[in-house]
Amino acid sequence: MPLRTRLGLLVLVPILVLPALIVFLPPDGLERARPAQFLGRFHPLTVHFPIALLLLVPLLEFAGRSRRFPGLRASVDFVLALATMSSIGAALLGWCLARSGGYSGRLVAQHMWGGVFVAAACWLCWMLRGRVNGSRFDFAYTLGLLAAVGLVSWTGYRGGQLVQGENHLTEQMPAGLRKLVGLPPGGAIPSRSDPAYFYGAHVEPIFAQNCYSCHGPEKQKSQLRLDSYQALMRGGKHGPVIKAGDVKGSELLRRVTLPTSDDDAMPAQGKRRLSANEVKLIELWIAAGASAKLPANAIQGAPTNEAPVVAEVTFEEIDPAAVAQLRAPLGQVVAQLKKQFPNVLEYESRSSANLVVDASMLGAKFTDEDVAALKPVAGALVIADFSNTAVTDRSAALFAAMKHLRVLRLMRTKITDTSVLALSGMDRLESLDLFGTAVTPACLKTVEQFPKLHHLYLGETKITADIPVPESLKGKLLF
Repeated sequence: MPLRTRLGLLVLVPILVLPALIVFLPPDGLERARPAQFLGRFHPLTVHFPIALLLLVPLLEFAGRSRRFPGLRASVDFVLALATMSSIGAALLGWCLARSGGYSGRLVAQHMWGGVFVAAACWLCWMLRGRVNGSRFDFAYTLGLLAAVGLVSWTGYRGGQLVQGENHLTEQMPAGLRKLVGLPPGGAIPSRSDPAYFYGAHVEPIFAQNCYSCHGPEKQKSQLRLDSYQALMRGGKHGPVIKAGDVKGSELLRRVTLPTSDDDAMPAQGKRRLSANEVKLIELWIAAGASAKLPANAIQGAPTNEAPVVAEVTFEEIDPAAVAQLRAPLGQVVAQLKKQFPNVLEYESRSSANLVVDASMLGAKFTDEDVAALKPVAGALVIADFSNTAVTDRSAALFAAMKHLRVLRLMRTKITDTSVLALSGMDRLESLDLFGTAVTPACLKTVEQFPKLHHLYLGETKITADIPVPESLKGKLLF
């Protein structure tokens, strides 16, 4: 068997593995192990190498046909082999980034599949290049090369949309050219809601212009979408980001007012920060109840993008010493637990002593004994996700000890009404996920006593949409 064929069969193995990874382990908006995230961060760095190599091949082929540069074509085999290897590597790193970095959405999937097809097209061109002596292989190789160039262009465009936004190529297009190609002026994404209401006139345009590239219809970082009122109020993987009437408790407003040095600051680094007027509009809307039907002129003195700033927003710098002092009482315990549960227990932000636990990635490996290990930090937990784990009602007392929880997820666990009844007195709980558990309508009497509860997820339980529910829970149940 020729050396090229043996090498080609060897290289084909990872190309076939890539589709299996995407199908069976797709990106789902959850953040996972830091090592995978670390590797995935090299994807933007490595992805340009195969692009450059692949685009170089047609130039070498064309220039090599001239009498002045006949030796150029001799290098095509090596360049194609290198393009194949590097495209496989870039695709694997891209999967690591998408799978572990909290990405999801159609645009992410399209970009990943594009990377797979680019790797396959490079491999095919490499194999055909060794048989171009016959006319039919010449034709097949030419078609394969054209397809590869087309695929890498399309995949690169999708990658640009992921990073810069869906309209990144047309956003700064001159007005005359925009008119020529039939695009609306300004480059802004049009609001989908009725401009007769404050949300449609003032709030949604801010999200459309600044947030859709990461939290829109094509890409949902941390499972959060901001392209509709319903999705905005539903929140993301960590629960609701808007609390009607509660400005300080609304996570979205906190994120957009963090200093740029904070890892949680939004929009992400490298993107335009919201202006003081834009932040003020969101703040006023939340304070007024965050309704989708609030009339556009209901808030007197609300600023516009053109108007002078109504109120400046200050960005406090993080004081490492103050943060260290804040975390000191539980510092050693947290450090030990982080070693015991890597990537499961984290601080809520760089400036906070509050803790977040996400054990969902461990599945059945995370048991009631593991919940018991969290007892020393139970009072510092504000978000706890035990979805899909092996926890049972044996952990009910420990759930109850997490008095400061805002979000508790017990989706698809073996808990029953016993665990819910133990939560009596949870006066800060805002989101409770009981999807796929054995809870019954009997637990609703306890749930209605949670004063700050906004969302209760009850799909695939014995509590159905047709049963009567307490008046205080109407509008909060999600099936």
